[in-house]
Amino acid sequence: MTRHAKKSREEKIASAAVLVVGAGGLGCAALLGLARSGIRRLTVVDPDRVDESNLHRQVLYSDTDIGMPKALAAKASLETSFPGIDVRALEARVTSGDVWDLLDEHDVAIDATDDPATKFLLNDAAVLSESTLVTASAVAWRGHLLTVKPGHGPCLRCLFEDPPTDAPGCSELGVLGPVPGVLGALEAVEAVKVVTGGGKTLVGRLLTYEGVSGTFRIVEFDARPDCAVCGDAPTIRSVVDLYAGGAG
Repeated sequence: MTRHAKKSREEKIASAAVLVVGAGGLGCAALLGLARSGIRRLTVVDPDRVDESNLHRQVLYSDTDIGMPKALAAKASLETSFPGIDVRALEARVTSGDVWDLLDEHDVAIDATDDPATKFLLNDAAVLSESTLVTASAVAWRGHLLTVKPGHGPCLRCLFEDPPTDAPGCSELGVLGPVPGVLGALEAVEAVKVVTGGGKTLVGRLLTYEGVSGTFRIVEFDARPDCAVCGDAPTIRSVVDLYAGGAG
């Protein structure tokens, strides 16, 4: 009997496919971190274009990229810096129609958007398709991060039942340039842990970062039995489009 050799950590990283939704401050840092970790198959999805006012936090772009679609600019930047990397760029937003195929084609998905509706769409689709999702947010001087692994811990709706409709975001409060870089880099770390099976992920653990005090905090939380998507009697069995924003 031939026994298949167990893949090394490096082989798992090299063969992994990672989806990154959002190519703003979070997404740029996550993509850069993934590429530097040895991930060679990436898909980046973003409907927006590079804007001069965002260059302070979107580290993959320069003045010459202003006006270009973010997804295409990110692809060009990564392929220039990392020969041999395979980046698929989708100049679009994730919808209820294509989210299933996108999740199915990748080992882990990273939510790097600043739009609550897209975050919840990704969360719900990940739970329903049993896909792993790393999600983060950054605003002003702070941010948070968690990993959703269906069957192993709670989801985003276990913390927040529905997308907030009046919570101020980057457009109202702004964001300190390095803050999404911190959270995006941590998203890349989480994704690498997921694909390698090494380390303790942030499943059931909300990591918060406060830039003013310079502190990290982890709060453990459980799945809610009454959660609408991952609870004992779920009422959400499909996903809908409630698009309201983009990627910061």
